[in-house]
Amino acid sequence: MGYLGNAATNVVYPFTVVALAVALLIGDGAAALFSLSLGRGDAHTGNRCGRIALLVSLAAGILLTIVGYVAFDPVLHLFGVTEDCYSYAADYFFVILMGIPFYVLTSGLNGMIRADGAPAYAMVSTVVGAVLNLILDSIAVFALKWGVTGAAIATVVGQVVSCVLSCVYLFRAKLFHLEKKDVRFGLGNFLRVCRLGLSSFITQISIVIIIAVANNMIGIVGPASAYGADIPLAVIGIVMKVFGIVISFAVRIAVGGQPIVGYNYGAGNFSRVRQTYRFILLANIVVGAVATLLFELFPQYITMIFGSESDLYNEYACLCFRIFLGGILFCCVQKASSIFLQSVGKAVKATLLSVSRDVLFLVPLVVWFSLQFGMTGMLWAAPTADVLAFLLTVILVLWEMKKMKRAESSVRAGASDDAESCEAN
Repeated sequence: MGYLGNAATNVVYPFTVVALAVALLIGDGAAALFSLSLGRGDAHTGNRCGRIALLVSLAAGILLTIVGYVAFDPVLHLFGVTEDCYSYAADYFFVILMGIPFYVLTSGLNGMIRADGAPAYAMVSTVVGAVLNLILDSIAVFALKWGVTGAAIATVVGQVVSCVLSCVYLFRAKLFHLEKKDVRFGLGNFLRVCRLGLSSFITQISIVIIIAVANNMIGIVGPASAYGADIPLAVIGIVMKVFGIVISFAVRIAVGGQPIVGYNYGAGNFSRVRQTYRFILLANIVVGAVATLLFELFPQYITMIFGSESDLYNEYACLCFRIFLGGILFCCVQKASSIFLQSVGKAVKATLLSVSRDVLFLVPLVVWFSLQFGMTGMLWAAPTADVLAFLLTVILVLWEMKKMKRAESSVRAGASDDAESCEAN
C-alpha cells in the first residue's frame, strides 16, 4: 500500500505495544516472583504466580479489546493518524483488536513458561505463530489482494495459534500447578507481581509515549519541512519497529537470565548473580554493536525491506536510522540492566531506570529539538537520551553490586564467627 500503508500500521502499532506492556507487567512480574519464591523454598507462592499470569492476562486482554472498540477514533487520533492514511489505519485496527486477548495471554504466560525451565517451548510457541503470520501475510496481501486488512487477519491467526500452544503447556508445567478448585491468588501477591513487573511495563509503554509524542510533533512541524508529514510519519514507524526488534533482543536476553538471577539472589548466591549479569551485559554489547553497524552502514537496505519509495522518503529514512538509532548500544545495556534490577527484586531502581531514557529524557528532548531544529533536528533527541540514561545505568548497577558484595562479606563474617564458636566449644 506504499508509505501510507506503513504510516497506517505505525498509527496502530502503539496500541499493540500497550497490550504487550500490560502482558509483561503480569507475565514478567509473575515470573520474577516465581523464581525468587523458589529460591527461598516457597512453592505455595510459586503456584499462585501461575494463576495470576493466566487469569489476569486473560482479563486484561479482553478489557483492552473493549477499550479499543469503544474509543476507536480517539485512539487513532491520539497516535497521530492523518487524513490520508485514516482509512488504512481504521481497517487494520478493527481486525487487530480481535487478536489482542490472545496476544496478551500468550505474552503473559511466556514468562512463567521460561521460569518453569522451558525456554525452548516458550520460544517455539512464539515462533510458530510468527512464521504462520509471515506465510499468511504473503497469501492475504499478494495473492488475495486484501491489503492491510489481510495483513491484520494474518497477524490475528498467528496470535491465536501461539496462544493455544502456550495454554497447552499449563497441563505439563513442572514447578507450578493450577488447581481447579482454587482460583484465588491473593491481593498481596498480585501487588508484588505488579511491582516486580513494572519495569517491563514501563520499558514497553515508553515506546508508546515516544511514538505518540513524535507522531504529534510530526503533525505540527512536518508540513513546514521538505519531507511533509506523511513521509516522516511512515519512516518513524519503520524505525521504531526496527528499534523494537533490537530492544526485544536486549530485554529478552535479560529476561532469559531472570530465573537464574532471581533464584540465586533469593538463595543468597550473589557470585552467581554477578556472573549471570556479566554474561547478559556482554551479549547485549554484541547485539548493540551489530545493530549500530547495520544502521550506520546499510540503512537503505533496511528501509527497502518495508518497500521502496521516493528519493525524499529514502533520504529521511537513512537519516533516521543513522541518527535516531545512533546510540542503540547504550540503550541495549540500559534496558537489560533495568530487567536485571527487576529480577533481583529492586523494583524502585528498575522502574527509575525504565522511565529514565524514554520518559525523563527522550520525550522532552523530542519536543524541544523538534520546535527548535525541525524534522532533522528531532532525530538527535534519541542518542542524547541514550547517553544520559546510560550514565544513570552505571550509577544504579554499581550501587547494587556494592550492596551484594557487602551482603556477601556479612555472610562470610557470620560463618567465620560460627566456625570459631564451634572450635571454642
